[in-house]
Amino acid sequence: MQYKFVKEQQNYSDFASGRVFHSLPGHPAFPVRLASEIFQRCIARREEIYQDKTRSVLYDPCCGAAYHLSVLTHLHRKHIREVIGSDIGEKAVEVAQRNLEMVNAAGLDKRIEEISEMVEQYGKASHKDALESAQILRNRAKPMEQAYPVTSRVFRANATNLKQIASSLKARSVDIVFTDLPYGFHSDWAGSETKNPAQAMLEALLEVLSPSSIVAVASDKKQKAAHEGYQRIERFQVGKRQVVILKPDG
Repeated sequence: MQYKFVKEQQNYSDFASGRVFHSLPGHPAFPVRLASEIFQRCIARREEIYQDKTRSVLYDPCCGAAYHLSVLTHLHRKHIREVIGSDIGEKAVEVAQRNLEMVNAAGLDKRIEEISEMVEQYGKASHKDALESAQILRNRAKPMEQAYPVTSRVFRANATNLKQIASSLKARSVDIVFTDLPYGFHSDWAGSETKNPAQAMLEALLEVLSPSSIVAVASDKKQKAAHEGYQRIERFQVGKRQVVILKPDG
């Protein structure tokens, strides 16, 4: 896959999972460069297809720790007005809430206090590096908040269950879906009773997608993210991941 938007490899060390943002054991962090590329493709497609340049509501129905949602909000705040995550796991929702709090300076101030206490107590170099990164992220977010305010929230739901999703999201309210489908030993389709959970998830999403929505789904090569209610507009592979970008029909 050729990168269209993030053509040069950048230093994303301040965003490293487990440094400032909390990690979730057993759940690998989504690569920052790839996440940024996919999101920017979604923005470009939304503008191209719908001529819609308004700031978007970004949602991930399989958010895990909401790591890539948090990073994307820091990198592309100008394009996001609300970021929402949901997951079936109670622990995942708890960690996701803590990470999404850090898309704004107040949440980073709280995290800086936590890391400062660890530096004082343990004096580890890793904690000092984390503190420096947290301060960099805070100083970056603070001046942007007034011009580009972002709200965030997390709720618990089965991604394949329409009732659970619709109970927490308004109809036709989500502009961009960006999700990395569960796979592997730790992150599987817990709670799913269907043979094709990716298709069931896409079905569940139809009711909450806005008239100018774009859906990006990353997965392993064994899963097929397809549904008759969507049109595929992009597909590419990066290592062991395949990515499809879809638009709902109609």
